[in-house]
Amino acid sequence: MSEKKTVIVAGAGFGGLEAVKKLMKDKRLEIIWIDRNNHHLFQPLLYQIASAVLSPADIAIPARSITRNRSNVTVIMDEITGIDKKNREVILGDRKLRYDYLILALGARTGYFGNDKWRQHTSGLKSLTDALQIRRRLLLSFEEAENDPADADRLLNYVIVGGGPTGVEMAGSFAELSHRIIRNDFRNVDTSKAKITLIEAGSDLLPTFDRTLSVYTKLALEKRGVNVMLNTRVKDITGHTLLLKTLEGDKSITANIIIWAAGVEAVPITTQLDEKLDRQKRILVNDNCSLDDHPEIFVVGDIAAFRDESGKFLPGVGPVAMQQGRHSARQIRRDLSGKPRERFRYFDKGNMATIGRKDAVAEFMGYKMKGFLGWLAWLVVHLFYQVGFKNKLNILLTWIWSYFTFGAGARVITDPIPYKESDGTSQK
Repeated sequence: MSEKKTVIVAGAGFGGLEAVKKLMKDKRLEIIWIDRNNHHLFQPLLYQIASAVLSPADIAIPARSITRNRSNVTVIMDEITGIDKKNREVILGDRKLRYDYLILALGARTGYFGNDKWRQHTSGLKSLTDALQIRRRLLLSFEEAENDPADADRLLNYVIVGGGPTGVEMAGSFAELSHRIIRNDFRNVDTSKAKITLIEAGSDLLPTFDRTLSVYTKLALEKRGVNVMLNTRVKDITGHTLLLKTLEGDKSITANIIIWAAGVEAVPITTQLDEKLDRQKRILVNDNCSLDDHPEIFVVGDIAAFRDESGKFLPGVGPVAMQQGRHSARQIRRDLSGKPRERFRYFDKGNMATIGRKDAVAEFMGYKMKGFLGWLAWLVVHLFYQVGFKNKLNILLTWIWSYFTFGAGARVITDPIPYKESDGTSQK
């Protein structure tokens, strides 16, 4: 029997997971799966962590649990610090791992369109750490307003920048939490007076959706008390102040918490590979998702800049990453079988976004849904693609409980006050 080929899959997101699932069935391969975290994260539900609906373990599953019965898969929790394309080596700090094939599925981080100084004043939503930070700050703002009702207008003032699915879902969940779910939990402050502002630079929310659904989304959010600002660009962010450019001129607004959901960019390692990049620092790939000068390297998901047959770049969304991950795995197996590689063709299954309880928008191959039907479709799809039966069951039970009780069950605040490590006494 010929020697097994080594495939390194970098990243445990949607693209990396799908590639590993496809590759681990092939006994001709040894797979090394690397990620800086020990889990696969279902990112579309991060906003429900941030808004205290779900707990972290509900949307994350350890990578080792997924591959525990596959002896040809080795999981490594570490951070890739470099890639030696000439010698086919992945660098992890002071050690190197050799590969025959490499699939890069490292995902993206929050992007600020060149204004990285805004990072210190805002919170992105790309990881569990981001979501937990937002949840902690959000819940603390309610507690602080309860202790100081005179300052409630400042404390309960939230701005979300970006009118895509993440921004819409965050705005809707913040409104639902403050205006309905916890309204009766406090005695000194009326949380329903929380001010939630959603800012979008374009003329419509959810710009990739059919415009009728975009218009519906705006009206639905406004009914929930969200202030929607369209045709509004952020010029600067300083502390708790946003300088905005609107059709009427420049204006400034303030917020206690600023959520940035307006853009993403590829992780920094892409700039080290000496490859052509697009404006989002994504690596330009050929029609089978590999590099022309190094066909043994595949790039998928948020760090891949792939042009479809019409010449447009595919968006950085989960379905693209999943299909590219599976495609790359198939090409490796075709190589080993002596078959020619195939062009990647993306099958667009549609878009969806939830607005709130019993309300969502969705479109599939020309069919449009909104309201309760859209919400049911959103529930089914997100449960179907969730990894792990336990996670599916936990999420389903939590959603059922929340639906009938208007409850948010993950409202524990961790480390509300810093403690002295020596004696455990509180330190204001």
